[in-house]
Amino acid sequence: MTDFLVIVALAALGAALAGLLAAPAVRALRRRSVALSLFAVAALAVAAMAAGTVAVAQAMFLSGHDLGVVMAVVAVSGVVSLAAALLFGRRIAAGSRELARSARTVGSEGGFVAPTEPPTAELAALSRALEETSAQLADARERERALDASRRELIAGISHDLRTPLAGLRAMAEALEDGVAEDTARYHARMRVEVGRLATMVDDLFELSRIQAGALSLTLSRVSVYDLVDEALAGAGPLARASGVRLVAGGVVPLPVQVDAQQLTRVLGNLLVNAIRATPADGTVAVSARQEQGRVVLAVEDSCGGIPPEDLGRVFDTGWRGGAARTPRADGESGAGLGLAIVRGIVEAHEGRTTVRNAGAGCRFEVELPTVGPPPATDAAALQPAG
Repeated sequence: MTDFLVIVALAALGAALAGLLAAPAVRALRRRSVALSLFAVAALAVAAMAAGTVAVAQAMFLSGHDLGVVMAVVAVSGVVSLAAALLFGRRIAAGSRELARSARTVGSEGGFVAPTEPPTAELAALSRALEETSAQLADARERERALDASRRELIAGISHDLRTPLAGLRAMAEALEDGVAEDTARYHARMRVEVGRLATMVDDLFELSRIQAGALSLTLSRVSVYDLVDEALAGAGPLARASGVRLVAGGVVPLPVQVDAQQLTRVLGNLLVNAIRATPADGTVAVSARQEQGRVVLAVEDSCGGIPPEDLGRVFDTGWRGGAARTPRADGESGAGLGLAIVRGIVEAHEGRTTVRNAGAGCRFEVELPTVGPPPATDAAALQPAG
């Protein structure tokens, strides 16, 4: 047992001595080719084995012939090991260079093209990560293009909408200054209307900027959708009567929600105003609320004639104004195309979702919100028509 321990100690001493001598070479090879590094590691292993073998052979007093045989075996094994390490290292280096060339295509128009057969699992994982990153960059680029187009469309639309009331205000102000206005009271009333339109557009722009900046502050409270719909219908009633549109409650279940009541009333108000303005006279706008799969679904359905399928995906985009079925009204109250974008922003701030689809004689807008427990006890089963 003692002789065995001595042999082990001598082998370890010889290997350690070879490792100490090779340490500067290994340090010098940092940040060099992986093929060269693998070759150096294999050479160190062969040298350590040879040194340990020589040390043990000397201690065992082997004959020259026996020592030569042992060293020949060590040499052959070393040559095979070094050749294998060199070949494998060159393969890894070639795969790394190919992956580096492919990585330069990340973010390009053509997208990342992964190498066919990465030589190691690590390079394959890196290739998959680069492929996912390239796809994310492509999606981000598409979103940026869509947002840029939306911003340009919004600026053009807002500029047009601001120009019209400003030109009217200037003309009326000049008429009043020159004393050519026959009915000054009517001019003053019209000027108040135009100023109101400008104030509404500025308020919408401010609200949308807060939403897009993530600065929308919500004051949450537990309320019933019955009350929210009732308040929204009361606010939209005058516009509906003036437009000859009937507002109908298509069944509103008094479900509880944890929301900012003021902001959700604005959501419903925007949807109702949008629906009323898009619905011709003698048409109908219906409001409903139901529970579906643990969510409260508020719906506003109009009689606008429907939205072209190609526009359904853009309805909630900033500055969207609609196609032939939802063109601006003759009274100029078409808005700046911000109302539905504000609706989506407020609903998403409540961790909800907005959708739209064509249904019946028009389209159906739905707002999904999370519920907050069982509905409160009430005898009201449905909301009566508002007008």
